[in-house]
Amino acid sequence: MFKTLFKRQTQDRHVQALYALAVDQARQPDFYTRLGVADRIDARFELYTLHVLLLFVRLKQDGERGADLSQKLFDAYVSALDNVLRELGVGDVSVGKKMRKLGEALYGRMSAYEKALRAGDHEGLQASIARNVFESEDAAAGAALARYTIDSHERLARQPSAAVEKAPDWAMIVA
Repeated sequence: MFKTLFKRQTQDRHVQALYALAVDQARQPDFYTRLGVADRIDARFELYTLHVLLLFVRLKQDGERGADLSQKLFDAYVSALDNVLRELGVGDVSVGKKMRKLGEALYGRMSAYEKALRAGDHEGLQASIARNVFESEDAAAGAALARYTIDSHERLARQPSAAVEKAPDWAMIVA
């Protein structure tokens, strides 16, 4: 009984630490100062989503263990969103509705970004990022962040999974 309890806590800490790595990267000031991402809660949501997705896609490449870890990472992200809503004062009755709306947005973004990354569709990724992160129909608005995303995706793909889990090799943030 205790063996299972301690194993789960260790796994939970591991997933939380991995999630924290994505959050820390998404909070890098250069996204806001060099790339022009607005320093608002919705734009931060977009960057968190993008970084969780990059780890999610990379982890899924590692068979059953990677698929399991990527699902736990996604669950940690959704749980963090729920907690943020509650901290912002959203009532219990409204949390479900807001989470459903956020879930739809999250799924839409992750699907669009992952599909573009896997297909090598740089223009599609750039347009999605411009629309979602910069709220612009001008695809050029997402160019620098799309380059960063593609570079990070490629760097993570080359990195051994154990290294990704401890210190993801994110790309440089260049305007």
